[in-house]
Amino acid sequence: ETSLHLPAPKNVEVHSYNFQSLLRWSPVPVENGSVLYTAHYKTLFYDTWSGMGCAQTPQTWCSFPPELRRRRRWTILLRLRAELGPRASAWVHTPPFVAETNTTLGPPRVNNVSASPDSLLLSVSPPFPPEPGDLLQYLVSYWENTTSPTEKKLSESKTLFQIGNLKESTLYCFSIQVQLKIYSGHLLEGQQSAPECHRTALS
Repeated sequence: ETSLHLPAPKNVEVHSYNFQSLLRWSPVPVENGSVLYTAHYKTLFYDTWSGMGCAQTPQTWCSFPPELRRRRRWTILLRLRAELGPRASAWVHTPPFVAETNTTLGPPRVNNVSASPDSLLLSVSPPFPPEPGDLLQYLVSYWENTTSPTEKKLSESKTLFQIGNLKESTLYCFSIQVQLKIYSGHLLEGQQSAPECHRTALS
Protein backbone atom coordinates (compact mmCIF):
# COMPACT_ATOMS: atom_id res chain seq x y z
CA GLU A 1 0.00 0.00 0.00
CA THR A 2 2.22 2.83 -1.22
CA SER A 3 -0.46 5.39 -2.07
CA LEU A 4 -1.34 8.10 0.41
CA HIS A 5 -4.85 6.78 0.60
CA LEU A 6 -5.59 4.36 3.39
CA PRO A 7 -8.61 2.06 2.87
CA ALA A 8 -11.60 3.05 4.97
CA PRO A 9 -12.81 0.65 7.69
CA LYS A 10 -15.53 -1.77 6.60
CA ASN A 11 -18.56 -3.24 8.42
CA VAL A 12 -18.90 -0.14 10.57
CA GLU A 13 -22.00 -0.63 12.70
CA VAL A 14 -23.55 0.19 16.04
CA HIS A 15 -24.18 -2.80 18.29
CA SER A 16 -26.64 -2.00 21.08
CA TYR A 17 -27.90 -4.43 23.73
CA ASN A 18 -29.97 -3.31 26.74
CA PHE A 19 -29.00 0.30 25.94
CA GLN A 20 -25.28 -0.49 26.18
CA SER A 21 -24.09 0.69 22.78
CA LEU A 22 -20.79 0.47 20.96
CA LEU A 23 -19.42 1.13 17.50
CA ARG A 24 -17.70 -1.87 15.87
CA TRP A 25 -15.79 -2.33 12.63
CA SER A 26 -13.48 -4.71 10.76
CA PRO A 27 -9.73 -4.05 10.96
CA VAL A 28 -8.11 -2.35 7.95
CA PRO A 29 -5.40 -4.66 6.54
CA VAL A 30 -2.03 -3.03 5.78
CA GLU A 31 1.37 -4.48 4.85
CA ASN A 32 3.28 -2.93 7.73
CA GLY A 33 2.59 -0.66 10.66
CA SER A 34 -0.42 -0.74 12.94
CA VAL A 35 -3.60 1.07 11.98
CA LEU A 36 -5.25 3.33 14.55
CA TYR A 37 -8.87 4.47 14.49
CA THR A 38 -10.66 7.66 15.47
CA ALA A 39 -14.43 7.93 16.05
CA HIS A 40 -16.63 11.02 16.40
CA TYR A 41 -20.30 11.60 17.06
CA LYS A 42 -22.78 14.39 16.58
CA THR A 43 -26.49 14.79 17.19
CA LEU A 44 -29.21 16.12 14.94
CA PHE A 45 -29.56 19.17 17.20
CA TYR A 46 -25.92 20.14 17.44
CA ASP A 47 -24.10 19.99 14.14
CA THR A 48 -20.54 19.71 15.47
CA TRP A 49 -18.49 16.53 15.65
CA SER A 50 -17.30 15.55 19.15
CA GLY A 51 -14.79 12.90 20.19
CA MET A 52 -16.15 9.64 21.59
CA GLY A 53 -13.07 9.05 23.73
CA CYS A 54 -11.65 6.84 20.97
CA ALA A 55 -8.94 8.85 19.24
CA GLN A 56 -6.14 6.86 17.60
CA THR A 57 -7.15 3.64 19.29
CA PRO A 58 -5.83 0.26 18.05
CA GLN A 59 -9.11 -1.42 19.09
CA THR A 60 -11.82 -2.22 16.56
CA TRP A 61 -14.65 -1.06 18.80
CA CYS A 62 -15.56 2.06 20.76
CA SER A 63 -18.08 2.32 23.60
CA PHE A 64 -20.52 5.20 23.66
CA PRO A 65 -19.46 7.88 26.16
CA PRO A 66 -21.64 8.35 29.28
CA GLU A 67 -23.30 11.53 27.98
CA LEU A 68 -24.71 9.51 25.05
CA ARG A 69 -25.78 6.48 27.08
CA ARG A 70 -28.32 8.59 28.94
CA ARG A 71 -29.84 10.00 25.74
CA ARG A 72 -32.04 7.20 24.51
CA ARG A 73 -34.21 9.39 22.27
CA TRP A 74 -31.49 11.43 20.60
CA THR A 75 -30.66 10.79 16.99
CA ILE A 76 -26.91 10.18 16.90
CA LEU A 77 -24.65 10.17 13.86
CA LEU A 78 -21.22 8.55 14.02
CA ARG A 79 -18.15 8.64 11.82
CA LEU A 80 -14.94 6.64 11.86
CA ARG A 81 -11.65 6.71 10.00
CA ALA A 82 -8.42 4.72 9.92
CA GLU A 83 -5.04 6.41 10.46
CA LEU A 84 -1.51 5.21 9.80
CA GLY A 85 1.27 7.71 10.45
CA PRO A 86 0.41 10.84 8.44
CA ARG A 87 -2.12 8.96 6.31
CA ALA A 88 -5.83 8.85 7.01
CA SER A 89 -8.73 7.11 5.30
CA ALA A 90 -11.98 8.72 4.27
CA TRP A 91 -14.59 9.01 7.01
CA VAL A 92 -17.19 6.24 7.14
CA HIS A 93 -20.59 7.47 8.36
CA THR A 94 -23.17 5.31 10.10
CA PRO A 95 -26.93 5.56 9.54
CA PRO A 96 -28.74 7.61 12.23
CA PHE A 97 -28.95 5.70 15.51
CA VAL A 98 -31.65 6.13 18.18
CA ALA A 99 -31.09 3.87 21.20
CA GLU A 100 -34.78 3.75 22.11
CA THR A 101 -35.74 2.17 18.80
CA ASN A 102 -32.46 0.52 17.72
CA THR A 103 -31.33 -1.33 20.84
CA THR A 104 -32.00 -5.04 21.42
CA LEU A 105 -33.58 -5.82 24.77
CA GLY A 106 -32.51 -9.09 26.33
CA PRO A 107 -34.81 -11.47 28.22
CA PRO A 108 -35.83 -10.67 31.80
CA ARG A 109 -34.20 -12.67 34.58
CA VAL A 110 -36.38 -15.09 36.55
CA ASN A 111 -35.25 -14.79 40.18
CA ASN A 112 -37.64 -17.12 41.94
CA VAL A 113 -40.63 -19.38 41.27
CA SER A 114 -42.82 -20.66 44.09
CA ALA A 115 -45.55 -23.20 43.43
CA SER A 116 -48.93 -23.60 45.10
CA PRO A 117 -51.60 -26.15 44.05
CA ASP A 118 -53.29 -23.79 41.58
CA SER A 119 -50.63 -21.20 40.69
CA LEU A 120 -46.99 -20.30 40.15
CA LEU A 121 -45.68 -17.10 41.74
CA LEU A 122 -42.88 -15.54 39.67
CA SER A 123 -40.33 -12.94 40.69
CA VAL A 124 -38.46 -11.37 37.75
CA SER A 125 -35.94 -8.58 37.09
CA PRO A 126 -35.84 -6.40 33.97
CA PRO A 127 -32.90 -6.91 31.58
CA PHE A 128 -31.62 -3.35 32.14
CA PRO A 129 -31.83 -0.85 35.02
CA PRO A 130 -35.07 1.07 34.33
CA GLU A 131 -34.98 4.85 34.23
CA PRO A 132 -37.58 7.03 35.97
CA GLY A 133 -40.72 7.05 33.87
CA ASP A 134 -40.00 3.76 32.07
CA LEU A 135 -43.21 1.83 31.42
CA LEU A 136 -42.23 -1.83 31.44
CA GLN A 137 -44.48 -4.81 31.13
CA TYR A 138 -43.84 -8.52 30.99
CA LEU A 139 -45.50 -10.76 28.44
CA VAL A 140 -45.71 -14.29 29.84
CA SER A 141 -46.43 -17.29 27.62
CA TYR A 142 -47.28 -20.44 29.58
CA TRP A 143 -48.51 -23.91 28.75
CA GLU A 144 -49.17 -27.26 30.34
CA ASN A 145 -46.32 -29.62 29.45
CA THR A 146 -48.40 -32.19 27.56
CA THR A 147 -48.10 -33.79 24.13
CA SER A 148 -50.14 -30.98 22.57
CA PRO A 149 -49.45 -27.89 24.69
CA THR A 150 -51.78 -24.93 24.19
CA GLU A 151 -50.16 -21.62 24.97
CA LYS A 152 -51.79 -18.90 27.03
CA LYS A 153 -50.56 -15.34 27.47
CA LEU A 154 -50.51 -12.99 30.40
CA SER A 155 -49.35 -9.37 30.56
CA GLU A 156 -48.05 -7.94 33.83
CA SER A 157 -46.53 -4.59 34.76
CA LYS A 158 -45.02 -5.61 38.10
CA THR A 159 -41.96 -7.78 38.79
CA LEU A 160 -43.84 -10.14 41.14
CA PHE A 161 -46.88 -11.82 39.62
CA GLN A 162 -48.91 -14.99 39.53
CA ILE A 163 -49.86 -17.47 36.81
CA GLY A 164 -53.21 -18.68 38.16
CA ASN A 165 -56.02 -21.16 37.47
CA LEU A 166 -53.61 -24.07 37.12
CA LYS A 167 -54.16 -27.77 37.84
CA GLU A 168 -52.53 -29.24 40.91
CA SER A 169 -49.42 -31.45 40.69
CA THR A 170 -49.02 -30.63 37.00
CA LEU A 171 -45.94 -29.54 35.08
CA TYR A 172 -46.24 -26.09 33.50
CA CYS A 173 -43.69 -24.26 31.37
CA PHE A 174 -43.34 -20.55 30.74
CA SER A 175 -41.28 -18.03 28.82
CA ILE A 176 -41.20 -14.26 29.42
CA GLN A 177 -40.28 -11.23 27.37
CA VAL A 178 -40.17 -7.61 28.36
CA GLN A 179 -42.01 -4.83 26.54
CA LEU A 180 -40.91 -1.23 26.98
CA LYS A 181 -43.38 1.47 26.05
CA ILE A 182 -41.35 4.08 24.20
CA TYR A 183 -41.93 7.74 23.53
CA SER A 184 -43.71 7.21 20.21
CA GLY A 185 -46.28 5.02 21.96
CA HIS A 186 -44.89 1.87 20.37
CA LEU A 187 -43.71 -1.13 22.35
CA LEU A 188 -40.08 -2.18 22.11
CA GLU A 189 -40.18 -5.97 22.48
CA GLY A 190 -37.37 -7.85 24.16
CA GLN A 191 -36.04 -11.34 23.59
CA GLN A 192 -37.87 -14.34 25.05
CA SER A 193 -36.40 -16.00 28.12
CA ALA A 194 -35.51 -19.69 27.81
CA PRO A 195 -38.53 -21.82 28.78
CA GLU A 196 -38.62 -22.95 32.42
CA CYS A 197 -40.83 -25.74 33.74
CA HIS A 198 -42.20 -26.11 37.27
CA ARG A 199 -44.71 -28.46 38.86
CA THR A 200 -47.63 -27.08 40.84
CA ALA A 201 -48.01 -28.37 44.39
CA LEU A 202 -50.32 -31.12 45.58
CA SER A 203 -53.18 -29.77 47.67
